[in-house]
Amino acid sequence: MALIERLLAGKIKHGTLGIERADGSFTELGSKHAGWPDVTLRIHTAAAERRILLNPRLGLGEAYIDGGVSVGDDDIMGLIELVRRNNPWERGGEIGDPGMLKRLGSQLVRPLRQMNNLGRSRANVAHHYDLSNDFYRLWLDSDMQYSCAYWPDPDIGLEQAQLSKKAHIAAKMALQPGQRVLDIGCGWGGMALYLNRIADVEVLGITLSEEQLKLARERASAAGVSDRVTFELIDYRDLARTAQGQFDRIVSVGMFEHVGVPQFETFFRSAVNLLKDDGVMLLHTIGRMGKPGATDAFTRKYIFPGGYIPALSETLSASEKSKLIATDIEILRLHYAFTLRAWYARVMAQREAIIAMMDARFYRMWTFYLAGATAAFEWGGMCNYQIQFARNRRSLPITRDYIARSERDILAKL
Repeated sequence: MALIERLLAGKIKHGTLGIERADGSFTELGSKHAGWPDVTLRIHTAAAERRILLNPRLGLGEAYIDGGVSVGDDDIMGLIELVRRNNPWERGGEIGDPGMLKRLGSQLVRPLRQMNNLGRSRANVAHHYDLSNDFYRLWLDSDMQYSCAYWPDPDIGLEQAQLSKKAHIAAKMALQPGQRVLDIGCGWGGMALYLNRIADVEVLGITLSEEQLKLARERASAAGVSDRVTFELIDYRDLARTAQGQFDRIVSVGMFEHVGVPQFETFFRSAVNLLKDDGVMLLHTIGRMGKPGATDAFTRKYIFPGGYIPALSETLSASEKSKLIATDIEILRLHYAFTLRAWYARVMAQREAIIAMMDARFYRMWTFYLAGATAAFEWGGMCNYQIQFARNRRSLPITRDYIARSERDILAKL
């Protein structure tokens, strides 16, 4: 126990963390404070304790999903919040910071982990997005938006927040009827169908997920717009070779996180080649508020293999090489935290259905992932970036007032 206490020494000050070990002993860290979680972590085996001590960042998650540890009242969100909230990113607080050798090793292997060639990219996408459309349908909003919502008011609810996200993005795209739009990483087709509906534009959505492609096409057919909203199973790099200069607008929401640093320049070069000379692109991505870093081990292994959350500096550095002009940058600091808490609550409400569909181990893995992600946006270094790019400095109005006006007009239509 002394080892765990040493690991957490001084880290838990507000709220309490009770640690109950396999030998029956109990230790409590921290002190009760109003509004802070009080959580009990139960370590069921000595092997699980070793797992946590040897690799805190990965070991706790693996011990939890394998059943080696549990949390009182099944409150994994409370446990992770307690640790993160006591050690916020703004104060430089971390648990189990890797040593110099480990950091160096991570820098050396990062290009290999993110070497997302065409074959590996498709496999990585399938790992996460081809789980089951029925699974995602259980807890996403009715339009199946699996990306950060936009919360002008934290009390509006997930459905309205996702609708607000689509309107916010559409307004920044300055769409005109008859334009041709490319949606890179189109998900289940919600954004493409929305843009067609509110702006009378033609949209091509591309994905590497078989499951997403199938449902997106079904939705376009059901809406009677299959002639104007189409979906293809193709990589953006392949499309750039055959569709040069064909698109007035590009939108990409929640896809850039899967590109990987070695492909950043290729991504932006492909975008430039796909856009017309006066084209505009809106990139919506999770980002780091600080310097470039590394994907945490749990997410890399279980959730998004090959994924990487970019810093703003490396995103802009890569885009500049293709002469894309960053015309507007908005940093969404807490919007994904609100979104993730809504998803977590919905997953918890569907516990029995998810266990029956997948299994109990998967359910624990998914709740750990959502809880960890929530804490990263509430207290860690994660945020969301919306970056508007243009190929020509004269393609858009010279002030951003048009965005708010357009957003109001779009929302008034629906």
